[in-house]
Amino acid sequence: MGKVKTLDDLRKLKDELKSKTSLRDKSEHPESMVQIKVAMATCCIASGSRETINYLADELEKRNIEAVVTQTGCMGYCYAEPTIEVTLPGKEPIIFGYVDEKKADEIIEKYIRNGELVEGIIPMNYKNIEDTTK
Repeated sequence: MGKVKTLDDLRKLKDELKSKTSLRDKSEHPESMVQIKVAMATCCIASGSRETINYLADELEKRNIEAVVTQTGCMGYCYAEPTIEVTLPGKEPIIFGYVDEKKADEIIEKYIRNGELVEGIIPMNYKNIEDTTK
């Protein structure tokens, strides 16, 4: 949207932003929804993660897929940016690299909708803090 010149323009901008952020801010029962974390550190943004997060938020909403899309810092996979972590309900998280709009579309259609693995998975080689305290 261009410059805001009227109150109606401001309301329209508010509604657009609210619909985009509502998909990112659902938090009452995130474990029952698809959760997507998009790496948004400086190197990630330079590689296109801003476009990736916007595409994911828009497409998931268009396709009526209940999901929580959030941003996170560097995941440590700078060589494969933009990177995203996708967690389906009841499953372990999977990290995908080189996620442009085409790859994001494939992840939505094949992995999120049908549970099919797609190319671009980065093996996780770390443990969470919770894992080390058990």
